Amino acid sequence: MSRAAELASVLETTESLVIVCHDNPDPDCLASALALEAIASDHDVDEVTITYGGEISHQQNRAFVNMLEIALQPIEDTNVDAYDCIGFVDHSQPGANTELPTRVVPDVIVDHHPGEPIGAAFEDVRVRIGATATIFVEYLTDLEVELTTRLASALLFALHRERLDFVREPTRREYEAALAVYSDADLETLEQLYGSAFSPGTLDAIGKAIAARERRGSALVSNVGKTAETDALPQAADYLLNLEGVDTVLVYGIVEDAIRLSARSIDPRIHIGETLVSGFDELGQVGGHHDMAGGRIGLGLFADNADDADVLLEFAGGRLTHRFFDALNLDNER
Repeated sequence: MSRAAELASVLETTESLVIVCHDNPDPDCLASALALEAIASDHDVDEVTITYGGEISHQQNRAFVNMLEIALQPIEDTNVDAYDCIGFVDHSQPGANTELPTRVVPDVIVDHHPGEPIGAAFEDVRVRIGATATIFVEYLTDLEVELTTRLASALLFALHRERLDFVREPTRREYEAALAVYSDADLETLEQLYGSAFSPGTLDAIGKAIAARERRGSALVSNVGKTAETDALPQAADYLLNLEGVDTVLVYGIVEDAIRLSARSIDPRIHIGETLVSGFDELGQVGGHHDMAGGRIGLGLFADNADDADVLLEFAGGRLTHRFFDALNLDNER
């Protein structure tokens, strides 16, 4: 039995499904949720709800939700216990990267990030695949689920964004998946999504990161100060990675009650997810892929300075910068 057929067999006995996106969902997560919704509806699941934690602050992600008319519900307004089946897409670990408590264990998991098996009724985690959307394109094809223009557009945009237009270590499967949905996608919609304007908050955060950068060899660390937009951090990291001679970047900043981290690397010798674990695992939740990673450090570690963002970042920034460069064996290099 194929993995798609196994998923279908689980859904065939389900009357209601809640699809849980990870916190601050990106297009790969959102498109995967739409695909699972389509598969569930095709297998006569009566009620399907897509829910998420955090916020959707990246301008492209907001446009993605609005233009494709994706119905989303905040986790705080969702009684997940009322559903027959709980599905996690683009994440797999209970209590990690989700506002749901650890006690909430999913029945269905589809992901491409590393994670320990949890014994779900259906669990498909493929770390050698570049995007969760790639896995769902396979399911849709195998199950012969109708590929609407809306769903095809969502999946194609997700495949491009997750692998940064196919320049950041895509697998062959991403190209094959993109080809499979290309003819049904609305390319004008995708063009509008790529042209989404920066919000003033994101632009301010990127500007602060440019001004505050500190470099060691080909690695760079900077901060965005305090911001309400979580997605400003990865956007700042991507922007700084364009600096000549820089191949590895860490950006941090205060978002609500935590210091958030976002890291990128195009150096094939560096696994940036493992680098963050090496440098910051004892401080908070960190991890990621070979080329991109992130994390969260609670402000409790810096409670004495928590009321003043500038003082806190000045105090914490030195530690974070030292730990990052030290994890890269660059702390004494100028």
